[in-house]
Amino acid sequence: MVEAKKQVGLCQVCFHLSADPVCEICRNPNRDQRTICVVADSRDVIALEKTREYRGLYHVLGGVISPMEGIGPDQLHIQQLVRRGSQKDIKEIILAISPSVEGETTTLYVGQLLKPFTRVTRIAFGLPVGGDLEYADEVTLARALEGRRELD
Repeated sequence: MVEAKKQVGLCQVCFHLSADPVCEICRNPNRDQRTICVVADSRDVIALEKTREYRGLYHVLGGVISPMEGIGPDQLHIQQLVRRGSQKDIKEIILAISPSVEGETTTLYVGQLLKPFTRVTRIAFGLPVGGDLEYADEVTLARALEGRRELD
């Protein structure tokens, strides 16, 4: 465990966990280099990679803005994201941050910083597969309605 901790650090580009200075995802030329998915931590990268649906790059913030815990924008990798997002070849930044109060604050803050440079989107939230409408809270139902799309 001690040896593994010594070998694993953060990618210099996206801040995902990596044994190398630049992680496998950032080094992969087959990934869409013009799209960045922003997540709170490395567990979110792993979860999204398991879907095999997203083929772009990532940016790990290292948490969410939480004044109650003393975490402000300066404690996160937000300025590095703004630098990446301001590059002319970035066509979209997807905000994939959990919809907690802190997550919403972080999403709004980061979104406002990035809007002048590129297209900023956020993932849709809604009901889990197998979930019942009667047990869903109002915010989840509202998000499910907002994120609706046409049937194919």
